Amino acid sequence: MLADTAPPQRVLVVDDEPDITGLVSYHLAKAGYRVMTVADGREALQLAREQRPDLVVLDLMLPVVSGYDVLAELRRREETRDVGVILLTARKEEADRIKGLSLGADDYLAKPFSPQELVLRVGAVLRRLAAPPVAAGAVVSGGPVRLDAATHRVTVAHRDIELTTTEFKLLRLLMERAGRVQSRTGLLQAVWHAQPDIQTRTVDMHVQRLRSKLGAGGEWIETVRGVGYRFRSGETVERSRRRR
Repeated sequence: MLADTAPPQRVLVVDDEPDITGLVSYHLAKAGYRVMTVADGREALQLAREQRPDLVVLDLMLPVVSGYDVLAELRRREETRDVGVILLTARKEEADRIKGLSLGADDYLAKPFSPQELVLRVGAVLRRLAAPPVAAGAVVSGGPVRLDAATHRVTVAHRDIELTTTEFKLLRLLMERAGRVQSRTGLLQAVWHAQPDIQTRTVDMHVQRLRSKLGAGGEWIETVRGVGYRFRSGETVERSRRRR
């Protein structure tokens, strides 16, 4: 349950199947969220702009406006750019998952699904979004990796790591957005400012060198196949270690 003293976080559920919206709404409301529901993409965009939900649970196969188009529009508009989005869909192909993550989804869950798992994923995404941004001069850490923006210093298990300016910018961006997938194109725009002579392969080569320099800390930079990279959150790493 959410803390009683905190205002309930708002979740918009977008699905044209009443059974699904009813099931999802029940479990999210039980967990303490304020839930809104709509059945088509156009209504979803309008409500998202008016109500500013904290997170959207979004089906892909919607009438009027598809879920992909809804997601792209949410990410395009300034007022909805940072809202959390979890895709909940019967489309299970890897290409669908890659496209959804590339467009900026925070997570992807295939139908049929466990309502309890969905509630946990909603909470995980909202926690990541609520994490305060790293201010200039602040320190951010993940696992054995520690980055100090003020001193331009990176350590792994208290050992200094020498990085180029570009490698430092790349690592800082990934760490500040830990748990969220960063597309190669997005990284090019943010780190290299999308210079016309730079290709996405450049991102891959820089990540490879960065991982090599970080040593044991390199495992915290995760490849999301067909999309880009993600600096793992603590809970993600713990799950991966338990599977080993």
